[in-house]
Amino acid sequence: MLPLRSAPKVLFLVTEDWYFRLHWIGLARAARDAGFEVVIATRVQEHGPEILQQGFKLFSINLLRRSVNPIREFLAIVELARLYRAEKPDLVYHVAVKPILYGAMAARLAGVSAVINVFAGLGYAYTSEEFRARLFRILLKFGFSKACKSDASIAVFQNEEDQAQLVQDGIVRLSQTRVIRGTGVDTERFRPTSDESGESIILLPCRMLWDKGVGEFVEAARLVRQQKPGVRFVLVGRCDEDNPASLQAEQLHRWQEEGVVEWWGHRSDMPAVLGHAAVVVLPSYREGLPVSLLEAAACGKPIVATDVPGCREVVRHHINGLLVPPKNAIALAETIAMLLENQELRNELGRRGREIVMDEFSSTLVIQQTLALYYELLNGGAPDFSGDGPSLQMPDSDRLH
Repeated sequence: MLPLRSAPKVLFLVTEDWYFRLHWIGLARAARDAGFEVVIATRVQEHGPEILQQGFKLFSINLLRRSVNPIREFLAIVELARLYRAEKPDLVYHVAVKPILYGAMAARLAGVSAVINVFAGLGYAYTSEEFRARLFRILLKFGFSKACKSDASIAVFQNEEDQAQLVQDGIVRLSQTRVIRGTGVDTERFRPTSDESGESIILLPCRMLWDKGVGEFVEAARLVRQQKPGVRFVLVGRCDEDNPASLQAEQLHRWQEEGVVEWWGHRSDMPAVLGHAAVVVLPSYREGLPVSLLEAAACGKPIVATDVPGCREVVRHHINGLLVPPKNAIALAETIAMLLENQELRNELGRRGREIVMDEFSSTLVIQQTLALYYELLNGGAPDFSGDGPSLQMPDSDRLH
């Protein structure tokens, strides 16, 4: 058992402040409210004041997701190692590829023993067969195996298929892994409403990446609108220029000018946006855990996704949604058209989707599992949240996003 200070310190390493705010701030609040001192290390661009208002200690770092400059990358590792030595966290929580690779090296250099590496999807390297993606995959396997070798580290996956993939590749031992489904969904904020407009809106909420299936969505829109010209196909989400699979804004504007899809950009009012949708889709090539589908299901919407890892974790075929083959715009179009013709099926899929999210994916449940893992690593056992152990105080639902 590790000797702990009265308020154990956890340090979150996340590449972008918008990504931390969108997906991880609820977990950080829950850790704070459970008695942890919370430190955030991220590239600060938009949300620094908001993060500081939560009572977290914030460090702006120079880690760039797309950089391959060896000098810059070396300096990024040195910067993290200095931060870890100065802050002396009891536990570090690394989210996604570069934080795992570089954070693990920094933790080793700084003598931080308790490490959680969160694989939030395997991304471009595992979805693309381009030469540079295959080369990147080889390098990642080597890097991940080094990052996960410490006996005091745990690899957290958001679905069992990613877990099995890295265990099979010899990157991590099964005994050093856990499956925790993201950070869950605030089921009070995301809930069914009667806001669906009279128009039929098919919604794809995601970052604007080719490997999210945006191209197939646009092609499906062309096919469906040939028979149903009044149907609106809407893209919601930001471009991500640091991702090699990112679309350019110019391409999205061209599609919009053509009239085939609408691009609403980034929206912070997603419950209202989802309320207008008849069907929510995600034709992704691979996911960790698609939060957009969980939020849609929590809002009682029927969901359509590709039959790939991650999406299968959320979509139960003919129970809360429908699965289609990946990279198949025709199958996607046919499925959307069928759902548009069947209001009863849409209602039933949406009802079951809400039930599944409440039972398996609520933020209260998933965050409690994560905090239990913190205590397991730090104390050699999980706390009793229902008795005399440390209490888990969830943040107010209207503050989670």
